[in-house]
Amino acid sequence: MHAKIRLPNSGHNTPSPPASPASPLRSPRLRHPRAGKSSGKFPFAVTNRSVAQRIAWIVLSVLLRRQGVFLFAPLLYISGMLFCMGTVSFDVVVPDVIKVRRAPGSVYRSPELYAKVRHEMDADNSSSDAMSSVWKHAKGGDWRPCINKFSGALPESNGYIYVEANGGLNQQRTSICNAVAVAGYLNATLVIPNFHFHSIWRDPSKFSDIYDEEFFVKTLENDVHVVDSVPGYLMERFDHNLTNVFNFRIKAYSPIQYYKDTVLPRLLEEKFIRISPFANRLSFDAPPDVQRLRCLANYEALRFSNPLLTMGETLVSRMKERSANSGGKYVSVHLRFEEDMVAFSCCVYDGGAKEREDMIAARERGWKGKFTKPGRVLQPGANRVNGKCPLTPLEVGLMLRGMGFGKHTSIFLASGKIYDSERYMAPLLEMFPLLQTKEMLASAEELAPFKNYSSRMAAIDYTVCLHSEVFVTTQGGNFPHLLLGHRRYLFNGHSKTIKPDKRKLAVYFDNPKIGWKTFKRHMLSMRAHSDAKGIELKRPNDSIYSFPCPNCMCRTNKTDDSRKTPKP
Repeated sequence: MHAKIRLPNSGHNTPSPPASPASPLRSPRLRHPRAGKSSGKFPFAVTNRSVAQRIAWIVLSVLLRRQGVFLFAPLLYISGMLFCMGTVSFDVVVPDVIKVRRAPGSVYRSPELYAKVRHEMDADNSSSDAMSSVWKHAKGGDWRPCINKFSGALPESNGYIYVEANGGLNQQRTSICNAVAVAGYLNATLVIPNFHFHSIWRDPSKFSDIYDEEFFVKTLENDVHVVDSVPGYLMERFDHNLTNVFNFRIKAYSPIQYYKDTVLPRLLEEKFIRISPFANRLSFDAPPDVQRLRCLANYEALRFSNPLLTMGETLVSRMKERSANSGGKYVSVHLRFEEDMVAFSCCVYDGGAKEREDMIAARERGWKGKFTKPGRVLQPGANRVNGKCPLTPLEVGLMLRGMGFGKHTSIFLASGKIYDSERYMAPLLEMFPLLQTKEMLASAEELAPFKNYSSRMAAIDYTVCLHSEVFVTTQGGNFPHLLLGHRRYLFNGHSKTIKPDKRKLAVYFDNPKIGWKTFKRHMLSMRAHSDAKGIELKRPNDSIYSFPCPNCMCRTNKTDDSRKTPKP
């Protein structure tokens, strides 16, 4: 009968398997060797070991016999490390100031670059006139507008759709065009869209204040029913109260099929529905019939109201007169360096404590609590590296001079009120003394009817930018995106727009050691890239408001243009 043993740390008695007679003992206990014999169980006799070897062997024996001791191994290890560290000297000299190396492009140092290259820039007469050589890919007239219009009477309407367009001027414009497309697709009657009063733009303008309403209705008469109000008999069902009308809350970028499956049945039942808000509530990717209606609305039906159109065309004429030295051609720049834009970007410039206080106050006014939520961390350096910081007037000037536009180039600046304008505008005016704004081109009396209406002032800027030879976008947003497409529609498919790579710009501006020739080479390369990307075809998820080819335009030249236009 085999003896029973209890395994270490086991709470049960279990039978031990029979030991092999040839195998050594499982628990190497210290034994005194028999007389005349040396132990065959251990590599060394205990009597021949040193004191240190004996201690080590005892510890190892205990560990192997009592496996639970392994639980204390980390503690023993840490204790040993602490003991060793106590015997070693770690005398390290810590500098008073630890220098942190910032990522290239993370700091606003453009004024230093300007001071360094200014003399060489003004003395540079090596380049030819940029205005006459800026576009190399715009020759030939490869595309032309070709939006088909229906003729004849429309079928009986399925009901009325009322939308509320929100946002600024150009966000409202896309809402109007999308509403036209939805109404046409559902064979519904579109009520002239209402404009939501926005807390930032604060413009109470109505549709007819900004657009020629009669022209809009007339242009669409054979494609979409458009009226300025809902018939009284229908409003009686809702007690003449719009809030009683069923309102669809539609997700952004919903496919047109959603409107057919979900909105149309309710429209047929109610005969009058609301969709509010309506910004970006239709997918960019849509069937050709839907895209055609968008094109028709945006490029043909929407025309600014007569007062705005007259004022805009007057300023275009004045800009051309001031550009006689370049054949009436001028450069327009959309500059987004208003206080609210700078505050929202969370970027840091060189305004010190005053700038910091101004930005904190502006963020609190416009976006109460948004930037002070627990855990919210502002990263101005990362924003700059990622190209998210608005360009300053100085940076725009450096970029354009590097692109070959000389000191006597006519510049039209489209902008709201520039933050700390007296300080930030000074270097741009030094580089381009012929620069104009709408306030400089028109008298206070001429601008008085539009002065307190942000959308109307933006419409004037839009008109002057639309007809410039070169348009420069500096920050993105709806304004430049719509202009990009509208200019393609006017200029044979080419946008004639400079869209700089702001990530690269941040690195160049943050390098005061860069020379003028090197800087200029980079800027000319950037200009050439914008030219090469001037003609682009719309891809499925692109907007027809930026890419009118091929939905709104037709190719007239069948020659290979693969180097200019990617495959759709």
